[in-house]
Amino acid sequence: MLYALGIVLFALCILGSIAWHECGHMWAAQATGMRVRRYFVGFGPTLWSTRRNGIEYGVKALPLGGFCDIAGMTLLDELNTPEEQQKAMYKQAPWRRVFVLFAGPAMNFILGGILIYAVAVVWGLPNLDAAPRATVAGTQCVTASTTKPAPDASGQLASHAVGPCEGSPAAKAGLQAGDVITAVDGVGVDANSLTGALQHTTGEIRLTIERGGASRTVTVDPVTAQKWQPTPDGKDYRSVTGPTIGITVGAIGVVSHYNPFTAVGGAAVFSGQIGEQTVVAIGHLPQKVPELVRAVEGKPRALDTPQSVYGAAETGGQIAAHHEWSAFVLVLAGLNLMLGLVNLVPLLPFDGGHIAVVLYEKVRDVITRRKGAPVDYMKLAPATYVVFAVLGAYMLLVLAADIVNPIKLFN
Repeated sequence: MLYALGIVLFALCILGSIAWHECGHMWAAQATGMRVRRYFVGFGPTLWSTRRNGIEYGVKALPLGGFCDIAGMTLLDELNTPEEQQKAMYKQAPWRRVFVLFAGPAMNFILGGILIYAVAVVWGLPNLDAAPRATVAGTQCVTASTTKPAPDASGQLASHAVGPCEGSPAAKAGLQAGDVITAVDGVGVDANSLTGALQHTTGEIRLTIERGGASRTVTVDPVTAQKWQPTPDGKDYRSVTGPTIGITVGAIGVVSHYNPFTAVGGAAVFSGQIGEQTVVAIGHLPQKVPELVRAVEGKPRALDTPQSVYGAAETGGQIAAHHEWSAFVLVLAGLNLMLGLVNLVPLLPFDGGHIAVVLYEKVRDVITRRKGAPVDYMKLAPATYVVFAVLGAYMLLVLAADIVNPIKLFN
Protein backbone atom coordinates (compact mmCIF):
# COMPACT_ATOMS: atom_id res chain seq x y z
CA MET A 1 0.00 0.00 0.00
CA LEU A 2 2.76 2.42 0.97
CA TYR A 3 4.63 1.50 -2.22
CA ALA A 4 1.66 2.50 -4.40
CA LEU A 5 1.10 5.65 -2.35
CA GLY A 6 4.77 6.58 -2.80
CA ILE A 7 4.50 6.19 -6.59
CA VAL A 8 1.42 8.40 -6.78
CA LEU A 9 2.86 10.97 -4.38
CA PHE A 10 6.18 11.21 -6.22
CA ALA A 11 4.44 11.49 -9.59
CA LEU A 12 2.34 14.36 -8.23
CA CYS A 13 5.49 16.00 -6.87
CA ILE A 14 7.10 15.78 -10.33
CA LEU A 15 4.05 17.44 -11.89
CA GLY A 16 4.16 20.05 -9.15
CA SER A 17 7.82 20.76 -9.94
CA ILE A 18 6.98 21.22 -13.62
CA ALA A 19 4.07 23.51 -12.76
CA TRP A 20 6.36 25.50 -10.44
CA HIS A 21 8.88 25.84 -13.28
CA GLU A 22 6.24 27.27 -15.60
CA CYS A 23 5.04 29.61 -12.83
CA GLY A 24 8.51 31.14 -12.92
CA HIS A 25 8.15 32.00 -16.60
CA MET A 26 4.60 33.31 -16.14
CA TRP A 27 5.28 35.48 -13.10
CA ALA A 28 8.48 36.91 -14.61
CA ALA A 29 6.65 37.72 -17.88
CA GLN A 30 3.86 39.47 -16.00
CA ALA A 31 6.37 41.40 -13.88
CA THR A 32 8.15 42.70 -16.99
CA GLY A 33 4.98 43.74 -18.84
CA MET A 34 4.66 40.86 -21.29
CA ARG A 35 1.37 39.23 -22.31
CA VAL A 36 0.78 35.72 -20.96
CA ARG A 37 -1.96 33.92 -22.89
CA ARG A 38 -1.97 30.34 -21.58
CA TYR A 39 -0.57 28.32 -18.69
CA PHE A 40 -0.91 24.51 -18.95
CA VAL A 41 0.48 21.46 -17.22
CA GLY A 42 0.84 18.54 -19.63
CA PHE A 43 0.51 18.23 -23.40
CA GLY A 44 -2.08 16.89 -25.82
CA PRO A 45 -5.86 17.10 -25.43
CA THR A 46 -7.17 19.49 -22.80
CA LEU A 47 -8.78 17.79 -19.80
CA TRP A 48 -9.76 20.95 -17.96
CA SER A 49 -9.27 24.68 -18.36
CA THR A 50 -10.52 27.98 -17.01
CA ARG A 51 -9.91 31.60 -17.92
CA ARG A 52 -8.95 34.18 -15.34
CA ASN A 53 -7.64 37.73 -15.86
CA GLY A 54 -7.19 37.05 -19.56
CA ILE A 55 -5.08 33.92 -19.05
CA GLU A 56 -6.28 30.38 -19.81
CA TYR A 57 -5.17 27.91 -17.12
CA GLY A 58 -5.55 24.19 -17.65
CA VAL A 59 -4.42 20.58 -17.51
CA LYS A 60 -3.76 18.39 -20.54
CA ALA A 61 -3.89 14.63 -20.93
CA LEU A 62 -0.19 13.76 -21.23
CA PRO A 63 1.75 14.57 -18.02
CA LEU A 64 5.06 14.94 -19.86
CA GLY A 65 5.78 18.58 -19.13
CA GLY A 66 4.04 21.91 -19.33
CA PHE A 67 4.17 25.28 -21.04
CA CYS A 68 3.55 28.98 -20.55
CA ASP A 69 2.42 30.70 -23.75
CA ILE A 70 3.87 34.22 -23.87
CA ALA A 71 2.76 36.33 -26.83
CA GLY A 72 5.49 36.95 -29.38
CA MET A 73 8.15 34.64 -27.97
CA THR A 74 9.40 34.34 -31.56
CA LEU A 75 8.54 35.92 -34.90
CA LEU A 76 6.56 32.78 -35.73
CA ASP A 77 3.95 33.50 -33.05
CA GLU A 78 0.63 34.83 -34.26
CA LEU A 79 -0.24 38.11 -32.54
CA ASN A 80 -4.02 38.56 -32.47
CA THR A 81 -4.53 41.91 -30.73
CA PRO A 82 -2.83 45.32 -30.59
CA GLU A 83 -1.90 44.56 -26.97
CA GLU A 84 -0.10 41.38 -27.98
CA GLN A 85 1.72 43.22 -30.78
CA GLN A 86 2.83 45.92 -28.37
CA LYS A 87 3.92 43.52 -25.62
CA ALA A 88 5.43 40.85 -27.90
CA MET A 89 8.33 39.18 -26.13
CA TYR A 90 10.74 39.50 -29.05
CA LYS A 91 10.32 43.29 -28.92
CA GLN A 92 11.41 43.53 -25.28
CA ALA A 93 14.87 44.46 -23.99
CA PRO A 94 17.31 41.51 -23.95
CA TRP A 95 17.63 41.57 -20.16
CA ARG A 96 13.85 41.22 -19.79
CA ARG A 97 13.76 38.25 -22.15
CA VAL A 98 16.67 36.51 -20.41
CA PHE A 99 15.05 37.20 -17.04
CA VAL A 100 11.81 35.53 -18.14
CA LEU A 101 13.61 32.56 -19.72
CA PHE A 102 15.87 31.99 -16.72
CA ALA A 103 13.01 32.34 -14.23
CA GLY A 104 11.75 28.79 -14.93
CA PRO A 105 15.01 26.98 -14.07
CA ALA A 106 15.52 29.42 -11.18
CA MET A 107 12.25 28.27 -9.62
CA ASN A 108 13.50 24.67 -9.71
CA PHE A 109 16.76 25.73 -8.06
CA ILE A 110 14.81 27.58 -5.36
CA LEU A 111 12.51 24.63 -4.73
CA GLY A 112 15.44 22.20 -4.64
CA GLY A 113 17.23 24.42 -2.12
CA ILE A 114 14.14 24.69 0.08
CA LEU A 115 13.69 20.91 0.10
CA ILE A 116 17.35 20.33 0.98
CA TYR A 117 17.08 22.90 3.78
CA ALA A 118 14.01 21.09 5.13
CA VAL A 119 15.88 17.77 5.16
CA ALA A 120 18.84 19.41 6.92
CA VAL A 121 16.61 20.70 9.72
CA VAL A 122 14.38 17.64 10.14
CA TRP A 123 16.67 14.67 9.45
CA GLY A 124 20.17 15.94 8.69
CA LEU A 125 22.11 15.77 5.44
CA PRO A 126 24.49 13.09 4.16
CA ASN A 127 28.10 14.20 4.49
CA LEU A 128 29.36 13.62 0.95
CA ASP A 129 32.96 14.41 1.94
CA ALA A 130 33.10 11.68 4.60
CA ALA A 131 33.76 8.03 3.80
CA PRO A 132 30.77 5.74 4.52
CA ARG A 133 30.77 3.95 7.86
CA ALA A 134 31.35 0.19 7.95
CA THR A 135 28.46 -1.95 9.15
CA VAL A 136 27.90 -5.64 9.68
CA ALA A 137 25.38 -6.65 7.04
CA GLY A 138 25.38 -10.21 8.38
CA THR A 139 27.55 -13.11 9.51
CA GLN A 140 28.48 -15.91 7.14
CA CYS A 141 30.16 -19.28 7.13
CA VAL A 142 33.92 -19.33 6.65
CA THR A 143 34.75 -21.68 3.79
CA ALA A 144 37.79 -22.50 1.68
CA SER A 145 36.18 -22.73 -1.74
CA THR A 146 38.50 -23.19 -4.71
CA THR A 147 35.71 -22.44 -7.22
CA LYS A 148 35.29 -18.86 -8.33
CA PRO A 149 31.73 -17.74 -7.47
CA ALA A 150 29.34 -16.27 -10.00
CA PRO A 151 27.65 -12.87 -9.69
CA ASP A 152 24.39 -12.85 -7.75
CA ALA A 153 20.95 -12.77 -9.39
CA SER A 154 21.22 -9.04 -10.03
CA GLY A 155 24.65 -9.36 -11.59
CA GLN A 156 26.44 -7.71 -8.69
CA LEU A 157 29.76 -8.95 -7.31
CA ALA A 158 30.01 -9.38 -3.55
CA SER A 159 32.37 -11.14 -1.17
CA HIS A 160 31.57 -14.84 -1.44
CA ALA A 161 29.30 -16.12 1.31
CA VAL A 162 27.75 -19.56 1.76
CA GLY A 163 24.99 -18.37 4.11
CA PRO A 164 24.28 -17.58 7.76
CA CYS A 165 26.51 -19.56 10.10
CA GLU A 166 26.30 -19.32 13.87
CA GLY A 167 29.71 -20.93 14.16
CA SER A 168 31.61 -18.13 12.40
CA PRO A 169 34.16 -16.16 14.49
CA ALA A 170 32.03 -13.01 14.21
CA ALA A 171 28.87 -14.79 15.37
CA LYS A 172 30.72 -16.44 18.28
CA ALA A 173 31.98 -13.00 19.35
CA GLY A 174 28.43 -11.66 19.37
CA LEU A 175 28.54 -9.39 16.31
CA GLN A 176 25.08 -8.65 14.94
CA ALA A 177 23.70 -7.25 11.70
CA GLY A 178 23.54 -3.49 11.99
CA ASP A 179 26.60 -3.09 14.20
CA VAL A 180 28.81 -0.20 13.06
CA ILE A 181 32.52 -1.03 13.18
CA THR A 182 34.47 2.13 14.00
CA ALA A 183 37.98 0.75 14.77
CA VAL A 184 40.17 -2.33 14.38
CA ASP A 185 42.72 -2.78 17.16
CA GLY A 186 42.23 0.87 18.09
CA VAL A 187 42.75 2.22 14.57
CA GLY A 188 39.75 4.00 13.05
CA VAL A 189 38.23 2.43 9.93
CA ASP A 190 35.41 3.09 7.48
CA ALA A 191 33.63 1.00 4.87
CA ASN A 192 36.50 1.51 2.42
CA SER A 193 39.31 0.51 4.78
CA LEU A 194 37.76 -2.17 7.00
CA THR A 195 38.53 -5.18 4.78
CA GLY A 196 42.18 -4.17 4.37
CA ALA A 197 42.54 -3.56 8.10
CA LEU A 198 41.16 -7.00 8.94
CA GLN A 199 43.46 -8.74 6.44
CA HIS A 200 46.58 -7.20 7.97
CA THR A 201 45.91 -8.31 11.54
CA THR A 202 47.49 -11.19 13.44
CA GLY A 203 45.98 -13.03 16.36
CA GLU A 204 42.83 -11.88 18.10
CA ILE A 205 41.19 -8.72 16.78
CA ARG A 206 39.66 -6.00 18.95
CA LEU A 207 36.74 -4.40 17.15
CA THR A 208 35.21 -1.17 18.41
CA ILE A 209 31.55 -1.15 17.47
CA GLU A 210 28.49 1.03 17.94
CA ARG A 211 25.18 -0.61 18.72
CA GLY A 212 22.03 1.18 19.80
CA GLY A 213 23.92 4.44 20.22
CA ALA A 214 26.48 2.93 22.65
CA SER A 215 30.12 2.06 21.94
CA ARG A 216 31.67 -1.24 23.01
CA THR A 217 34.69 -3.43 22.26
CA VAL A 218 34.36 -6.97 20.91
CA THR A 219 37.21 -9.46 20.64
CA VAL A 220 37.12 -11.77 17.63
CA ASP A 221 39.40 -14.79 17.06
CA PRO A 222 39.77 -15.05 13.25
CA VAL A 223 40.54 -18.15 11.24
CA THR A 224 42.75 -18.37 8.17
CA ALA A 225 40.83 -19.26 5.05
CA GLN A 226 40.60 -18.67 1.33
CA LYS A 227 37.82 -16.43 0.07
CA TRP A 228 36.85 -14.63 -3.10
CA GLN A 229 36.56 -10.85 -3.23
CA PRO A 230 35.65 -8.45 -6.06
CA THR A 231 38.59 -6.91 -7.89
CA PRO A 232 39.04 -3.13 -7.54
CA ASP A 233 37.28 -2.55 -10.88
CA GLY A 234 34.31 -4.64 -9.72
CA LYS A 235 34.37 -6.79 -12.86
CA ASP A 236 35.82 -10.05 -11.57
CA TYR A 237 36.82 -11.96 -8.45
CA ARG A 238 40.24 -12.54 -6.93
CA SER A 239 41.30 -15.20 -4.43
CA VAL A 240 42.50 -13.94 -1.04
CA THR A 241 43.93 -16.07 1.76
CA GLY A 242 44.21 -14.57 5.22
CA PRO A 243 42.48 -13.97 8.52
CA THR A 244 38.72 -14.12 8.21
CA ILE A 245 36.02 -13.41 10.78
CA GLY A 246 32.99 -14.26 8.63
CA ILE A 247 31.02 -11.07 8.07
CA THR A 248 29.45 -9.33 5.11
CA VAL A 249 30.46 -5.66 5.16
CA GLY A 250 27.85 -3.00 4.47
CA ALA A 251 28.08 0.78 4.36
CA ILE A 252 26.02 3.68 5.66
CA GLY A 253 26.59 7.35 4.97
CA VAL A 254 27.64 9.86 7.59
CA VAL A 255 24.82 12.25 8.45
CA SER A 256 25.48 15.84 9.58
CA HIS A 257 22.81 17.44 11.78
CA TYR A 258 21.91 21.13 11.85
CA ASN A 259 19.72 23.65 13.61
CA PRO A 260 17.55 26.09 11.62
CA PHE A 261 20.44 28.60 11.44
CA THR A 262 23.38 26.33 10.60
CA ALA A 263 21.17 24.46 8.11
CA VAL A 264 21.39 27.47 5.77
CA GLY A 265 25.11 26.95 5.21
CA GLY A 266 24.83 23.17 5.25
CA ALA A 267 22.06 23.20 2.65
CA ALA A 268 24.02 25.63 0.46
CA VAL A 269 27.14 23.42 0.50
CA PHE A 270 25.12 20.25 -0.12
CA SER A 271 23.19 21.91 -2.97
CA GLY A 272 26.48 22.92 -4.59
CA GLN A 273 27.82 19.37 -4.32
CA ILE A 274 24.65 17.87 -5.77
CA GLY A 275 24.63 20.50 -8.51
CA GLU A 276 28.20 19.65 -9.46
CA GLN A 277 27.39 15.94 -9.59
CA THR A 278 24.30 16.71 -11.68
CA VAL A 279 26.32 18.67 -14.23
CA VAL A 280 28.74 15.74 -14.53
CA ALA A 281 25.79 13.33 -14.88
CA ILE A 282 24.26 15.43 -17.67
CA GLY A 283 27.59 15.38 -19.51
CA HIS A 284 27.69 11.58 -19.23
CA LEU A 285 24.17 11.01 -20.59
CA PRO A 286 25.38 9.99 -24.09
CA GLN A 287 27.71 7.42 -22.52
CA LYS A 288 24.77 5.76 -20.77
CA VAL A 289 23.16 4.59 -24.02
CA PRO A 290 24.99 1.21 -24.15
CA GLU A 291 24.09 0.54 -20.50
CA LEU A 292 20.44 1.36 -21.18
CA VAL A 293 20.41 -0.96 -24.19
CA ARG A 294 21.85 -3.76 -22.04
CA ALA A 295 19.22 -3.00 -19.38
CA VAL A 296 16.45 -3.39 -21.97
CA GLU A 297 17.99 -6.74 -22.89
CA GLY A 298 17.54 -7.81 -19.27
CA LYS A 299 21.14 -7.45 -18.13
CA PRO A 300 22.05 -5.89 -14.74
CA ARG A 301 21.24 -2.19 -14.56
CA ALA A 302 23.48 0.29 -12.76
CA LEU A 303 21.98 2.64 -10.20
CA ASP A 304 23.35 5.72 -12.00
CA THR A 305 21.53 5.15 -15.30
CA PRO A 306 18.94 7.80 -16.25
CA GLN A 307 15.26 7.37 -15.38
CA SER A 308 12.04 8.53 -16.97
CA VAL A 309 9.18 10.13 -15.05
CA TYR A 310 7.72 6.63 -14.72
CA GLY A 311 11.00 5.24 -13.39
CA ALA A 312 11.49 8.12 -10.96
CA ALA A 313 7.97 7.64 -9.58
CA GLU A 314 8.62 3.91 -9.16
CA THR A 315 11.82 4.72 -7.28
CA GLY A 316 9.83 7.07 -5.07
CA GLY A 317 7.51 4.17 -4.30
CA GLN A 318 10.42 1.97 -3.25
CA ILE A 319 11.78 4.67 -0.95
CA ALA A 320 8.37 5.32 0.60
CA ALA A 321 7.81 1.60 1.17
CA HIS A 322 10.99 1.53 3.30
CA HIS A 323 9.96 4.69 5.20
CA GLU A 324 13.07 6.55 3.98
CA TRP A 325 11.30 9.90 3.81
CA SER A 326 14.47 11.98 3.99
CA ALA A 327 15.73 10.15 0.88
CA PHE A 328 12.32 10.68 -0.75
CA VAL A 329 12.61 14.46 -0.30
CA LEU A 330 16.29 14.53 -1.34
CA VAL A 331 15.55 12.63 -4.55
CA LEU A 332 12.81 15.16 -5.32
CA ALA A 333 15.25 17.99 -4.60
CA GLY A 334 17.84 16.44 -6.90
CA LEU A 335 15.21 16.04 -9.60
CA ASN A 336 14.48 19.77 -9.41
CA LEU A 337 18.17 20.62 -9.69
CA MET A 338 18.40 18.29 -12.69
CA LEU A 339 15.32 19.86 -14.28
CA GLY A 340 16.73 23.35 -13.84
CA LEU A 341 20.19 22.49 -15.17
CA VAL A 342 18.92 20.49 -18.16
CA ASN A 343 16.74 23.44 -19.17
CA LEU A 344 19.83 25.65 -19.26
CA VAL A 345 21.52 23.50 -21.91
CA PRO A 346 22.14 26.00 -24.77
CA LEU A 347 20.14 24.07 -27.37
CA LEU A 348 16.62 24.65 -28.64
CA PRO A 349 13.97 23.85 -27.46
CA PHE A 350 15.42 24.24 -23.94
CA ASP A 351 15.25 27.58 -22.13
CA GLY A 352 19.02 27.74 -22.47
CA GLY A 353 18.67 27.59 -26.25
CA HIS A 354 16.33 30.58 -26.25
CA ILE A 355 18.71 32.44 -23.93
CA ALA A 356 21.55 31.70 -26.36
CA VAL A 357 19.50 33.23 -29.18
CA VAL A 358 18.88 36.41 -27.16
CA LEU A 359 22.56 36.71 -26.28
CA TYR A 360 23.52 36.17 -29.93
CA GLU A 361 21.20 39.00 -30.97
CA LYS A 362 22.73 41.29 -28.34
CA VAL A 363 26.33 40.51 -29.31
CA ARG A 364 25.44 40.92 -33.00
CA ASP A 365 23.90 44.34 -32.34
CA VAL A 366 26.93 45.46 -30.33
CA ILE A 367 29.31 44.40 -33.09
CA THR A 368 27.26 45.94 -35.92
CA ARG A 369 26.33 48.98 -33.77
CA ARG A 370 22.74 48.79 -34.88
CA LYS A 371 19.65 46.89 -33.81
CA GLY A 372 19.01 43.99 -36.15
CA ALA A 373 15.88 41.94 -36.67
CA PRO A 374 15.09 39.07 -34.27
CA VAL A 375 16.57 35.72 -35.22
CA ASP A 376 14.49 33.80 -37.73
CA TYR A 377 13.57 30.59 -35.90
CA MET A 378 12.70 28.90 -39.20
CA LYS A 379 16.42 28.81 -39.96
CA LEU A 380 16.99 27.07 -36.65
CA ALA A 381 14.16 24.59 -37.21
CA PRO A 382 16.30 21.76 -38.70
CA ALA A 383 18.66 21.78 -35.72
CA THR A 384 15.71 21.94 -33.34
CA TYR A 385 14.07 18.95 -35.03
CA VAL A 386 17.29 16.98 -34.67
CA VAL A 387 17.40 17.76 -30.96
CA PHE A 388 13.74 16.77 -30.64
CA ALA A 389 14.39 13.49 -32.45
CA VAL A 390 17.44 12.62 -30.35
CA LEU A 391 15.66 13.53 -27.11
CA GLY A 392 12.59 11.55 -28.11
CA ALA A 393 14.60 8.45 -28.95
CA TYR A 394 16.60 8.76 -25.72
CA MET A 395 13.44 9.17 -23.62
CA LEU A 396 11.84 6.12 -25.24
CA LEU A 397 14.98 4.07 -24.52
CA VAL A 398 14.99 5.18 -20.88
CA LEU A 399 11.27 4.44 -20.55
CA ALA A 400 11.76 0.97 -22.02
CA ALA A 401 14.57 0.29 -19.53
CA ASP A 402 12.36 1.49 -16.66
CA ILE A 403 9.55 -0.84 -17.70
CA VAL A 404 11.63 -3.92 -18.55
CA ASN A 405 14.38 -3.56 -15.96
CA PRO A 406 13.58 -0.94 -13.31
CA ILE A 407 16.24 0.23 -10.87
CA LYS A 408 16.04 -1.62 -7.55
CA LEU A 409 17.31 0.36 -4.59
CA PHE A 410 16.56 -2.36 -2.03
CA ASN A 411 16.97 -6.13 -2.10
